[in-house]
Amino acid sequence: MLNMKGLAFAIATSAGLAAPAFAQDHNLRISTWLPPSHGVNTEIFGGLIEMMEEATDGAVTGELVAGLAPPPAQMDLVQDGAADIAIIFHGYQPGRFVGTQLIELPGYEGNAEAASVAYWRVFEEHLAALDEHRGVRVIALNTHGPGQMHLREPVESLADFDGLKTRIGGGVAGNVGEQLGLVGINVPAPQVYETLESAAADAVAMNVGERIGFRLNEVAPVLFEMPGGFYRGSFAIIMSQETFEGLPAGIQAQLDAVFGEAASRMAGAAWDLSDSLAYADMGEGTMTIMASDEDQAAFAVITEAVTADVLAELEAAGIDAQAAYQMVIDEMAAD
Repeated sequence: MLNMKGLAFAIATSAGLAAPAFAQDHNLRISTWLPPSHGVNTEIFGGLIEMMEEATDGAVTGELVAGLAPPPAQMDLVQDGAADIAIIFHGYQPGRFVGTQLIELPGYEGNAEAASVAYWRVFEEHLAALDEHRGVRVIALNTHGPGQMHLREPVESLADFDGLKTRIGGGVAGNVGEQLGLVGINVPAPQVYETLESAAADAVAMNVGERIGFRLNEVAPVLFEMPGGFYRGSFAIIMSQETFEGLPAGIQAQLDAVFGEAASRMAGAAWDLSDSLAYADMGEGTMTIMASDEDQAAFAVITEAVTADVLAELEAAGIDAQAAYQMVIDEMAAD
């Protein structure tokens, strides 16, 4: 069970369940597309609400509202003013984001907290110039822990992934999947349980924390781990620019003090917590297969190829790709 400390908000539904009244001056609507007990809700949004309340002496709070739109439509939802804050997974919108692929690359050394802090810093230094989130205000960036493979049946080596029907979230994970020979199954994260249970997919690529978040222990009893992961997932917490600008200048300054790197660090730490809880929760019913030295060597070749392709895309977009890539490595090492 994820830590519910400080979870002072309610999840309403689009059917119109009444939300509790708050004494605060500004109650922000936070759109969620994840299960109520998922760490994004309990830890990341819960932590963000705490940070906003503390920074503004209670003048700003938030409430979660579920079912407003499917995952790929969250950015449009905020732009249209139907929600004040949301979290987006960049991989759900192929072709819309290029710079965000930088943090998704396999091969980085470090946890999600270090990666999320590095992500924010490299965003400010290099990626913000792409203006890929135009129309909304980016208030945090984060990545989950190393993405691994969760399977219905055991495999003996990396070569056995060739031809497996696998749910892949998109972004760099999709590039890695192509290199592995996976047959991609395109479904949103909340549908992975049913997809595996029905055998519509043989495997799913996700961070280990989703063994709790999406109950993968019940439908994917095999965990195949690559040291450092096969990829990382890129997320942004976004806010309506109109909502932000409608707040008093003093409150804007108070929020800006906790938005950005501080909120990114909090979110990354929450992803790390979900992974550690999932590892602790795995019992005898889970078979863990660690990639062999041969598998790791083969994947290193894939990593090199995928990295070269992504950096070429960044370079073509006008980013000093090698400098940005090295900055992520250095910042993660320093954190």
